[in-house]
Amino acid sequence: SELIRGFLLSGMPCPSSCPPGLLALMAPGLALMATFSLPSQAGDRRALPVEKPPGVKGRTLILLDVNTKSPVRIISENFLSLQLDPSIIHDGWLDFLSCARFHRRCGAAAAWRRWDGQKAFSLLGKPGRERGSPPHARSEDIVRSDIALDKQKGCKIAQHPDIMLELQREKAAQMHLVLLKEQFSNTYSNLTLTARSLDKLYNFADCSGLHLIFALNALRRNPNNSWNSSNALSLLKYSASKKYNISWELGNEPNNYRTLIGRSVNGSQLGKDYTQLRSLLQLIRTYSRAHLYGPNIGRPRKNVVAFLEGFMKVAGGTVDAVTWQHYYIDGRVAKVTDFLKTRLLDTLSDQIRKIQKVVNTYTPGKKIWLEGVGMTSAGGMNNLSDSYAAGFLWLNTLGLLASQGIDVVVRHSFLDHGHNHLVDQNFNPLPDYWLSLLYKRLIGPKVLAIHVAGLQRKPRPGRVIRDKLRIYAHCTSYHNHNYVRGSITLYIINLHRSRKKIKLAGTLRDKIVHQYLLQPYGKDGLHSKSVQLNGQPLAMVDDGTLPELKPRPLRAGRTLVIPPLTMSFYVVKNVNALACRYR
Repeated sequence: SELIRGFLLSGMPCPSSCPPGLLALMAPGLALMATFSLPSQAGDRRALPVEKPPGVKGRTLILLDVNTKSPVRIISENFLSLQLDPSIIHDGWLDFLSCARFHRRCGAAAAWRRWDGQKAFSLLGKPGRERGSPPHARSEDIVRSDIALDKQKGCKIAQHPDIMLELQREKAAQMHLVLLKEQFSNTYSNLTLTARSLDKLYNFADCSGLHLIFALNALRRNPNNSWNSSNALSLLKYSASKKYNISWELGNEPNNYRTLIGRSVNGSQLGKDYTQLRSLLQLIRTYSRAHLYGPNIGRPRKNVVAFLEGFMKVAGGTVDAVTWQHYYIDGRVAKVTDFLKTRLLDTLSDQIRKIQKVVNTYTPGKKIWLEGVGMTSAGGMNNLSDSYAAGFLWLNTLGLLASQGIDVVVRHSFLDHGHNHLVDQNFNPLPDYWLSLLYKRLIGPKVLAIHVAGLQRKPRPGRVIRDKLRIYAHCTSYHNHNYVRGSITLYIINLHRSRKKIKLAGTLRDKIVHQYLLQPYGKDGLHSKSVQLNGQPLAMVDDGTLPELKPRPLRAGRTLVIPPLTMSFYVVKNVNALACRYR
């Protein structure tokens, strides 16, 4: 797909020269990230959980059935994507994009790559210069990835000695402190994107089977506050001369520009800037039909909603998808118990409704992307936003977005200076990486409606469903050749501190089920940075080889037992679901 944007969903085959391990996460068989929250009745899209009634601890049996006739939503094949933070230019990780360890893990996990983050505010595109910064105080460029293969040069995977990686980690740790200081003070130093940097980034995306989406500098303004496009035009011309297949954006969180440059840009003005950018793209043959996304606003509070309305009035028909960002909690004050709060899990639903209301008012049917999502803001917190506990938010985010029709989600970030990433600085996969990999391999784009009922020894109507048990259903990925078409995949989040039992009913009754149960590994519990799958710890076999993700077969008709505080996937085989037989 030419829209592939993040690291997590690649629906394109890799060239033979691409390393298999990392690209496995992006391979066509792993490319889908669709989700669904369980409705209790027709039209209800909200993720419903199952309540443990008072005085009946552990005695509730949940009956679960799925509507297999037709999907309630169909989302992008490249639903799950990832971003890289532009700080990798500053801290040196850009030079390691061709490293086998990085390349192979990244390729396996994503489909669209987005290069974004707070550091993007000070990133300047200067394709003609290798060193030095322009005299402007700040600006904003974001590089993301689309699918394209460099067939002439091929894909070369570098083998960096361990000593080089160790030195780089030390350099990155020092730069991390500088970047945090900039972030907390909202004063960013200049960052120049050279031609060589862009080449490295694009070739990396190319060889990983990703699509690059580049957000141009929107903070360069003329005296009348209109967008100064001179820097962007030089970058566009350079990219076109290299025949780079790129999609485009303009700006990052434009509702915050007053704190960055001392003057604001309203929605109407940004809409005019987007119209100007579309005209520029149409003048360059390579990009005359390029995709354009925006406005990439922040959380839709009242003033941000007004900003979006102004933008949609002017440029709603100019963009191919409307984008916004969401971060759940402040990483500086987060606690592990925060990730278990259902109230926090549901904050995203209200935002989705606000964005959809505005978009459908001005451009009904326009696709919507959650273009930047992280479990915590401010770079995250060590042993928390990169731990097993953060997965509850991440998996539920995928379910809510897919069930409510959001076409693409871009996760922040694959690797950056904070702790929201999917791999650590040794390129070892963190819990959310394995969660994302399983999601890609098992989940297809068709979202199915779920029907749930609870049976108790003493039934109490209205006391069965609660949101601590969240169940989502999709057609199993067509790219997974271990399962025939017509199979269904469930994924379940159990936030209860007791196990829950689920009996498959209706069309799912008496079918063989494959279980993929993810639990924390080691003595750290929910703080753990390692996970086990069906009791076996997950780790890379070597730098280029992902482990085999083996399911645990359950006999037909067996009750599903969901352990407390866990996430799991269940493939119900050979259902022959009508909704899932055809693409």
